[in-house]
Amino acid sequence: MKNREVSLRGKLVRDMMKNMMDSAMGHKIQTGEYRMDPKEPAWICPPDYEYEIVEMPHFKMEYLRPTGVCTGRVILQLHGGGYIGPMKNIYRDFAIQYCRRSFGGDVLTIDYRVAPEHPYPAALKDAVAAYQWLIGEKHYDADKIVIAGDSAGGGLALALVMYLRDHGMELPAGVLVMSPWTDLTNSGASYQTNFDRDPQFGGTTDNMLFHSTYIGDADPKDPYISPLFGSFEGFPPILFQVGSEEVLLDDTLRAAEMVRKVHGKLRVTVYEGMFHVFQMALRLIPESREAWEEVSRFLEIIYCIERKKEGKAVKRVKSGRERSRREA
Repeated sequence: MKNREVSLRGKLVRDMMKNMMDSAMGHKIQTGEYRMDPKEPAWICPPDYEYEIVEMPHFKMEYLRPTGVCTGRVILQLHGGGYIGPMKNIYRDFAIQYCRRSFGGDVLTIDYRVAPEHPYPAALKDAVAAYQWLIGEKHYDADKIVIAGDSAGGGLALALVMYLRDHGMELPAGVLVMSPWTDLTNSGASYQTNFDRDPQFGGTTDNMLFHSTYIGDADPKDPYISPLFGSFEGFPPILFQVGSEEVLLDDTLRAAEMVRKVHGKLRVTVYEGMFHVFQMALRLIPESREAWEEVSRFLEIIYCIERKKEGKAVKRVKSGRERSRREA
């Protein structure tokens, strides 16, 4: 096993998070109390972007487009938050990143219904409705849609693709997930091996991972709740990113193995020393910058974008191939 050394700034941010999680605020984050009622200033859309609130029957969506640009590409973003947290400003910042890294693509982020008021299948139904809106109302081609999500949103992204496939709908061009929560039974070995290492969800089972109100009366092994227990047959290419310190590490590694068993197209990268959804650091730490650059490369491949200034075309993902910063 060859590991890459964690950056000094990455270590500092990880340690700062651990110190914060040891405080009273940390308990509110672990249990989801903070996510359920975030206090944030109004988000200001950067210049050169158009930002629209779209009202759906049961939820709202936020539609971001670069002014004067029409590529036909769009990313459907499903935010994290343990299925109990609403849309937050960091995901509006993520939308800007996705727009830039898809070279002017549009981004639709949905503020799907959350538990405990709206347990499963509310979030999945909203995600399906948003996908159908992109195709039926805005006339995007399915092969120009990429579904992205982190944490619970990552699990929801995979569940959405399973639902679309099972119901005979057109599948998106690709899926990219950051630290996806794929197993709501929390059965992975990393829940024990990283129990004392994870700065966010380690050291306790008194958190929203082990007390999920999203499941409701359903079976937590239902693949539309825990995609790990479903089939990845016929999936489009998937990019998995995860931190090595996460209790959720095996949620990624086991899902990736399921994709590999059906000869699916994937890339999985384990970022050494990193915590849950470290991509939220944006440009603050080298590991986050590298992860976002990996997102760019993945989108270039999926959308077959040719970077003319570099004088070379982008190649498609090869079946069954995997690249990782951890190499056996």
